[in-house]
Amino acid sequence: MYDILHNKAPQDELDFYLSYAKKEYKILEPLCGNGRFMIPFLTQGFDIIGIDSSEEMLKKLKQKYPFARTFCVDLLKYNFKEKYDYIFIPSGSISLFTNITECKIILKNIKNALKKDGVFVFAVDNINAKSYNDNNYKITSSVSTHNGLNLVLKNKSYFDEKTQTQFYPSIYELYDEDKLIKSEYMDFQIHLYKQGEMEDYLKEVGFTKIISYFSFSKTLINNNQYDFFLYECRH
Repeated sequence: MYDILHNKAPQDELDFYLSYAKKEYKILEPLCGNGRFMIPFLTQGFDIIGIDSSEEMLKKLKQKYPFARTFCVDLLKYNFKEKYDYIFIPSGSISLFTNITECKIILKNIKNALKKDGVFVFAVDNINAKSYNDNNYKITSSVSTHNGLNLVLKNKSYFDEKTQTQFYPSIYELYDEDKLIKSEYMDFQIHLYKQGEMEDYLKEVGFTKIISYFSFSKTLINNNQYDFFLYECRH
Protein backbone atom coordinates (compact mmCIF):
# COMPACT_ATOMS: atom_id res chain seq x y z
CA MET A 1 0.00 0.00 0.00
CA TYR A 2 2.82 2.40 0.86
CA ASP A 3 4.47 1.82 -2.50
CA ILE A 4 1.21 2.50 -4.34
CA LEU A 5 0.32 5.64 -2.36
CA HIS A 6 3.88 7.01 -2.10
CA ASN A 7 5.50 5.92 -5.32
CA LYS A 8 7.00 9.34 -6.07
CA ALA A 9 8.42 12.02 -3.81
CA PRO A 10 6.56 15.36 -3.58
CA GLN A 11 8.40 17.69 -5.96
CA ASP A 12 8.92 20.57 -3.50
CA GLU A 13 10.34 18.21 -0.89
CA LEU A 14 12.55 16.45 -3.42
CA ASP A 15 13.89 19.79 -4.71
CA PHE A 16 14.72 20.81 -1.12
CA TYR A 17 16.94 17.76 -0.57
CA LEU A 18 18.45 17.96 -4.06
CA SER A 19 19.50 21.55 -3.34
CA TYR A 20 22.21 20.29 -0.96
CA ALA A 21 23.66 17.70 -3.37
CA LYS A 22 26.77 18.09 -5.51
CA LYS A 23 28.06 15.64 -8.11
CA GLU A 24 31.35 15.22 -6.25
CA TYR A 25 29.56 14.36 -2.97
CA LYS A 26 29.28 10.92 -1.45
CA ILE A 27 25.62 10.83 -0.33
CA LEU A 28 23.73 8.57 2.08
CA GLU A 29 19.98 8.21 2.57
CA PRO A 30 19.16 6.24 5.73
CA LEU A 31 15.56 4.94 5.89
CA CYS A 32 15.43 5.12 2.09
CA GLY A 33 12.35 2.86 1.90
CA ASN A 34 11.03 2.24 -1.61
CA GLY A 35 13.45 4.73 -3.15
CA ARG A 36 11.07 7.55 -4.00
CA PHE A 37 13.77 10.08 -3.07
CA MET A 38 16.86 8.01 -3.78
CA ILE A 39 15.95 7.07 -7.36
CA PRO A 40 15.65 10.70 -8.59
CA PHE A 41 19.12 11.31 -7.11
CA LEU A 42 20.43 8.29 -9.03
CA THR A 43 18.79 9.30 -12.31
CA GLN A 44 20.41 12.73 -12.00
CA GLY A 45 23.85 11.18 -11.64
CA PHE A 46 24.53 11.56 -7.92
CA ASP A 47 26.68 9.10 -5.97
CA ILE A 48 24.18 7.86 -3.37
CA ILE A 49 23.79 4.80 -1.14
CA GLY A 50 20.55 3.84 0.61
CA ILE A 51 20.02 1.89 3.81
CA ASP A 52 16.83 0.59 5.39
CA SER A 53 15.80 -2.09 7.89
CA SER A 54 12.97 -3.36 5.66
CA GLU A 55 13.94 -5.99 3.11
CA GLU A 56 10.48 -5.60 1.51
CA MET A 57 10.98 -1.88 0.95
CA LEU A 58 14.44 -2.39 -0.52
CA LYS A 59 13.03 -5.07 -2.82
CA LYS A 60 10.54 -2.52 -4.17
CA LEU A 61 13.39 -0.07 -4.70
CA LYS A 62 15.48 -2.64 -6.61
CA GLN A 63 12.51 -3.52 -8.84
CA LYS A 64 12.44 0.09 -9.99
CA TYR A 65 16.21 0.66 -10.11
CA PRO A 66 18.15 -2.64 -10.09
CA PHE A 67 21.59 -1.01 -9.95
CA ALA A 68 20.90 1.01 -6.77
CA ARG A 69 23.40 0.37 -3.99
CA THR A 70 21.50 -0.49 -0.81
CA PHE A 71 22.07 -2.26 2.50
CA CYS A 72 19.52 -3.77 4.86
CA VAL A 73 20.69 -2.62 8.30
CA ASP A 74 19.45 -1.42 11.68
CA LEU A 75 20.46 2.21 12.21
CA LEU A 76 20.75 1.62 15.96
CA LYS A 77 23.44 -1.01 15.50
CA TYR A 78 25.07 -0.05 12.22
CA ASN A 79 28.73 0.93 12.38
CA PHE A 80 29.40 3.31 9.50
CA LYS A 81 32.76 2.49 7.94
CA GLU A 82 32.58 5.20 5.29
CA LYS A 83 32.24 8.96 5.72
CA TYR A 84 29.72 10.99 3.72
CA ASP A 85 29.53 14.56 2.48
CA TYR A 86 25.75 14.68 2.68
CA ILE A 87 23.22 12.59 4.63
CA PHE A 88 19.48 13.21 4.45
CA ILE A 89 16.34 11.64 5.94
CA PRO A 90 13.11 13.04 4.40
CA SER A 91 9.41 12.73 5.21
CA GLY A 92 9.74 12.99 8.99
CA SER A 93 11.05 9.43 9.25
CA ILE A 94 13.19 10.31 12.29
CA SER A 95 9.89 10.76 14.17
CA LEU A 96 9.34 6.99 13.89
CA PHE A 97 11.90 6.56 16.68
CA THR A 98 9.63 7.33 19.63
CA ASN A 99 12.21 6.20 22.19
CA ILE A 100 14.29 9.37 22.58
CA THR A 101 17.32 7.49 23.94
CA GLU A 102 17.37 5.39 20.76
CA CYS A 103 16.81 8.49 18.64
CA LYS A 104 19.90 10.12 20.16
CA ILE A 105 21.97 7.00 19.40
CA ILE A 106 20.88 7.22 15.76
CA LEU A 107 21.68 10.95 15.59
CA LYS A 108 25.12 10.22 17.09
CA ASN A 109 25.75 7.43 14.58
CA ILE A 110 24.82 9.74 11.72
CA LYS A 111 27.08 12.52 13.02
CA ASN A 112 29.97 10.05 13.18
CA ALA A 113 29.28 9.07 9.54
CA LEU A 114 29.62 12.68 8.33
CA LYS A 115 32.82 14.12 6.98
CA LYS A 116 34.11 17.10 8.97
CA ASP A 117 32.59 19.59 6.53
CA GLY A 118 29.56 17.40 5.74
CA VAL A 119 25.88 18.26 6.18
CA PHE A 120 22.98 16.29 7.64
CA VAL A 121 19.48 17.40 6.60
CA PHE A 122 16.21 15.90 7.84
CA ALA A 123 12.62 16.53 8.89
CA VAL A 124 10.51 15.71 11.96
CA ASP A 125 6.79 16.02 12.64
CA ASN A 126 5.68 18.91 14.82
CA ILE A 127 3.47 18.83 17.93
CA ASN A 128 0.96 20.94 16.00
CA ALA A 129 0.20 17.90 13.82
CA LYS A 130 -1.24 15.83 16.68
CA SER A 131 -4.59 14.11 16.12
CA TYR A 132 -7.46 14.13 18.56
CA ASN A 133 -8.30 10.84 20.23
CA ASP A 134 -10.55 8.67 18.09
CA ASN A 135 -11.43 5.25 19.46
CA ASN A 136 -13.20 4.01 16.34
CA TYR A 137 -11.44 2.47 13.37
CA LYS A 138 -12.07 4.43 10.18
CA ILE A 139 -11.01 3.77 6.59
CA THR A 140 -8.22 6.19 5.72
CA SER A 141 -6.93 4.64 2.48
CA SER A 142 -8.06 2.15 -0.15
CA VAL A 143 -6.08 0.98 -3.18
CA SER A 144 -6.37 -1.65 -5.90
CA THR A 145 -3.55 -4.17 -6.16
CA HIS A 146 -1.93 -5.34 -9.42
CA ASN A 147 -4.03 -8.54 -9.33
CA GLY A 148 -7.37 -6.76 -8.91
CA LEU A 149 -7.80 -7.10 -5.16
CA ASN A 150 -8.72 -4.24 -2.86
CA LEU A 151 -6.43 -3.25 0.01
CA VAL A 152 -8.00 -1.16 2.78
CA LEU A 153 -6.30 0.66 5.67
CA LYS A 154 -8.30 1.40 8.82
CA ASN A 155 -6.92 3.25 11.81
CA LYS A 156 -7.77 5.10 14.97
CA SER A 157 -5.62 7.55 16.92
CA TYR A 158 -4.71 8.82 20.34
CA PHE A 159 -2.03 11.17 21.66
CA ASP A 160 0.06 10.73 24.81
CA GLU A 161 0.81 14.23 26.12
CA LYS A 162 3.54 13.03 28.50
CA THR A 163 5.68 11.30 25.89
CA GLN A 164 4.46 13.40 22.93
CA THR A 165 3.71 10.17 21.09
CA GLN A 166 0.99 9.98 18.47
CA PHE A 167 -0.43 6.46 18.22
CA TYR A 168 -2.19 5.14 15.13
CA PRO A 169 -3.34 1.54 15.77
CA SER A 170 -4.01 0.27 12.25
CA ILE A 171 -5.51 -2.70 10.42
CA TYR A 172 -4.81 -3.64 6.81
CA GLU A 173 -7.55 -5.68 5.15
CA LEU A 174 -7.29 -7.42 1.78
CA TYR A 175 -10.56 -8.03 -0.06
CA ASP A 176 -11.63 -9.95 -3.14
CA GLU A 177 -14.74 -7.91 -3.89
CA ASP A 178 -16.66 -8.20 -0.57
CA LYS A 179 -14.77 -11.22 0.75
CA LEU A 180 -12.09 -10.57 3.38
CA ILE A 181 -9.03 -12.66 2.48
CA LYS A 182 -6.48 -11.48 5.02
CA SER A 183 -5.96 -8.86 7.72
CA GLU A 184 -2.82 -7.56 9.40
CA TYR A 185 -2.39 -5.30 12.45
CA MET A 186 0.18 -2.51 12.65
CA ASP A 187 1.08 -0.49 15.75
CA PHE A 188 2.12 2.74 14.03
CA GLN A 189 3.42 5.58 16.21
CA ILE A 190 5.49 8.75 15.88
CA HIS A 191 7.06 11.28 18.24
CA LEU A 192 5.87 14.86 17.72
CA TYR A 193 8.45 17.56 18.44
CA LYS A 194 8.16 20.92 20.13
CA GLN A 195 10.17 23.91 18.93
CA GLY A 196 13.72 23.71 20.27
CA GLU A 197 13.47 20.07 21.36
CA MET A 198 15.36 18.47 18.48
CA GLU A 199 17.93 21.27 18.52
CA ASP A 200 18.82 20.26 22.10
CA TYR A 201 19.27 16.61 21.09
CA LEU A 202 21.45 17.58 18.12
CA LYS A 203 23.71 19.71 20.31
CA GLU A 204 23.90 16.90 22.86
CA VAL A 205 25.27 14.44 20.29
CA GLY A 206 27.84 16.92 18.97
CA PHE A 207 26.36 19.01 16.17
CA THR A 208 27.50 22.63 16.54
CA LYS A 209 25.91 24.38 13.56
CA ILE A 210 22.14 23.89 13.32
CA ILE A 211 19.66 25.82 11.17
CA SER A 212 15.92 25.17 11.59
CA TYR A 213 13.30 25.69 8.87
CA PHE A 214 9.55 25.19 8.62
CA SER A 215 9.22 25.15 4.83
CA PHE A 216 10.96 23.66 1.81
CA SER A 217 11.75 27.21 0.71
CA LYS A 218 14.02 27.39 3.79
CA THR A 219 11.99 29.82 5.88
CA LEU A 220 13.40 30.02 9.42
CA ILE A 221 11.34 28.65 12.32
CA ASN A 222 9.77 31.26 14.59
CA ASN A 223 7.02 29.34 16.44
CA ASN A 224 5.27 25.96 16.84
CA GLN A 225 2.49 26.58 14.33
CA TYR A 226 3.70 24.25 11.60
CA ASP A 227 3.22 20.59 10.75
CA PHE A 228 6.92 19.80 10.44
CA PHE A 229 10.41 21.12 11.16
CA LEU A 230 13.48 20.83 8.90
CA TYR A 231 17.06 20.81 10.14
CA GLU A 232 20.39 21.54 8.46
CA CYS A 233 23.21 20.29 10.69
CA ARG A 234 27.01 20.46 10.67
CA HIS A 235 29.79 19.77 13.14
